[in-house]
Amino acid sequence: MSLRVARGESIGLLGPNGAGKSTTLRILSTLLQPDGGEVSVLGFDPRTHGAEIRASIGVVPQDIALYGAMSAAENLAFFAELAGVPRARIQERVDRALETAGLTERRRSRVSEFSGGMKRRLNLVAALLHEPELIFLDEPTAGVDPQSRNHIFEQVERLRAESGVTLIYTTHQMGEVERLCDRIVIMDRGRSVADGSLKELQGLDAVQRETAPRLRLQDDRDLERAAALLREHGIEFAAESGSADLESIFLGLTGRALRDGDEALQGADATEVRA
Repeated sequence: MSLRVARGESIGLLGPNGAGKSTTLRILSTLLQPDGGEVSVLGFDPRTHGAEIRASIGVVPQDIALYGAMSAAENLAFFAELAGVPRARIQERVDRALETAGLTERRRSRVSEFSGGMKRRLNLVAALLHEPELIFLDEPTAGVDPQSRNHIFEQVERLRAESGVTLIYTTHQMGEVERLCDRIVIMDRGRSVADGSLKELQGLDAVQRETAPRLRLQDDRDLERAAALLREHGIEFAAESGSADLESIFLGLTGRALRDGDEALQGADATEVRA
C-alpha cells in the first residue's frame, strides 16, 4: 500500500471489514509497529519518534475510550492533562469541548449513564483538547442515532473549515466519505485499489466482479443500440446510464461476496504511508 496525505487534506479510507483501515491508522498513530516499508507522520518515523508524533495528533478510536465511572468533565480534564494541555487552560478547553459535544448540561453525569451517541460525541471532542494538527477518526459514527451522527458530521465539517487540520477518516459508509472527504482511498485486503476524488473515481475503468458483465453508458440514447448489439451476440448483461455512484464503484473494485468478521492484515507488500 502506498498513501500520501498533504497538510490540510481530508482523506477517507473506505473499505469492507478486514480491508486494513484500522491497521493503517494504528500504525500511523504509533500504536502498532509496521513489519516493513516506510512510514512518516508529520515528518517523523513512528518507530523512533513516537512521542513527538503523539503530541501533534488526535485519535478518535473505533472503540469508546472513556472511563464510565467518571463524569464527562472529569474524563475530558484527565485526557487534557495526558495530552499536555497547560493546567491553567484545562478548564477552558473542557468547557468548550462539552459545548461542542452538546453535553454542557451533563458535565457532572457519569459516562456509564450516557447513550451510545453521547459517548461517541464525547469520544470525538476528547481527541481535540490539545488542538492537534492531524486527526485520525476510525469509524467515529459506528452504532449511533441519526441525530448524533449528524452532530458528529457537523463537528468534522467545522474542523475542516475553521482550523485547516488534516483528517484521515475510516469508514465503510459511502455517504460519510462523500460528505466529509476531499479524497477517497478504497482499500481491499490490505492494499489501496483506487485513490482520487469522487469525480476521478467515477471515471475509472474498473473491472466489475459481477456474474454478468455490467454496462454503464453516459448517454441514454446509446442504451437501446448497445443492448440490441449485445443481445445479437447472446451476451447477458446489466445496463445502467449516467455516472457511477460511489457504492457501485466500491462493489466493482472489492466484489460483492459477503465477508464476515475482521481479517488481520497479513502478507501485504512493502508499505509507504506518509501523512
